[in-house]
Amino acid sequence: MPHFEAALDWARARDAADPLRGFRDEFLIPPHEGRDGLYFCGNSLGLQPRAVRAAVQAELDYWGELGVEGHFKGRLPWMDYHEFVRDDLARVVGAQPDEVVAMNTLGVNLHLMMVSFYRPTRERHAILAEAGAFPTDRHALTSQIRFHGYDPANALIELEGEEPNGTLSMAAIERALAEHSERIALVLLPGVQYRTGQAFDLAAITALARRHGCAVGFDLAHAVGNLPLALHDSGADFAVWCSYKYLNAGPGAVGGAFVHARHARADLPRFAGWWGHDKHTRFRMGPEFVPTPGADGWQISNPPILALAPLRVSLELFRRAGMPALREKSVALTGYLEWLVQRRLDEVMEVVTPADPAQRGAQLSLRVRGGRARGRALFEHLVARGIIGDWREPDVIRISPTPLYNRYADCHTFAEAVRAWADQG
Repeated sequence: MPHFEAALDWARARDAADPLRGFRDEFLIPPHEGRDGLYFCGNSLGLQPRAVRAAVQAELDYWGELGVEGHFKGRLPWMDYHEFVRDDLARVVGAQPDEVVAMNTLGVNLHLMMVSFYRPTRERHAILAEAGAFPTDRHALTSQIRFHGYDPANALIELEGEEPNGTLSMAAIERALAEHSERIALVLLPGVQYRTGQAFDLAAITALARRHGCAVGFDLAHAVGNLPLALHDSGADFAVWCSYKYLNAGPGAVGGAFVHARHARADLPRFAGWWGHDKHTRFRMGPEFVPTPGADGWQISNPPILALAPLRVSLELFRRAGMPALREKSVALTGYLEWLVQRRLDEVMEVVTPADPAQRGAQLSLRVRGGRARGRALFEHLVARGIIGDWREPDVIRISPTPLYNRYADCHTFAEAVRAWADQG
């Protein structure tokens, strides 16, 4: 057990000794009553890096000065702009550069990946997913099943969390695959479950799925930029994610996709688009689609430059900080928050997220004791004091101390605010 103390001076001393402390100054912190508020909502929308405004303005200036020539001139020509985020994105998700692409949004990318990797047959047309999946995933899965002429009532196998706080064990996943493997075409699970904050072992799940002949993909919306990932080594067929949470790329930001290198030149069915055509022959305007090898071959349209600029800025911060250092701080910071909750707030709330750091990222899901009305009252009390987390029905407050910009003192102040509310009765 790490050594923690409940004193504010101790928390401030840890912050002063933090080698990543300077990164906080590179973000805009939403103010409250004339000073920085406490922002614990990077799991929902990351904060704006200060350099984003200049990066977007630069592209606007190029547009104004160069017009269409901006595709070929300027510091970062638009024709290849999506490639300028590729290497840093690959580092964050543990992939080869040609296995990742920044494009579209999560829901769109999930559908595009399922066109290629959900290939149902009469005998094998089921999808294995977690019960209570985020609606984006469930809507995509059920609509794809119906599109292929099957009924989600029997073709969508949903795994209920069987552990005490609603988390899902590897044993349950293994049992489901053993029981239903002959009819499962695709396994689609999250990297981190959005409600409980539980992190999953991608490599272990992939090995199980492939052993049973299933394709496997992951929704990494709550994992990318939060946990060290090793997508290439995991062996997963594909993964998708959004970039507006821990990647700080802005509301509705460009998402991303991973396609394993073994599929780089595979003749897979896909929804083709001009920008996915081989870049060396794209402008010959030929009638036949020749996909660019790798994840770029799943692109449909040209990249949105103004939307990619914030992602490029944020990924530069990740490159400078390094995922190992961010993860080390995240484990300690979230551990401190958990310790404060258990030591000071046990009669107010309980931690739903697994205690093992290997099974969680930055997020702690805190179930407020006493039911929904009491939980909402506490949540609104915190918001009124500039402490921003988020609410999940019926009684959970999600708090995510993000290592790029949160501090030990933030966790301490959160705990004191909850304690003061509880003491008021």
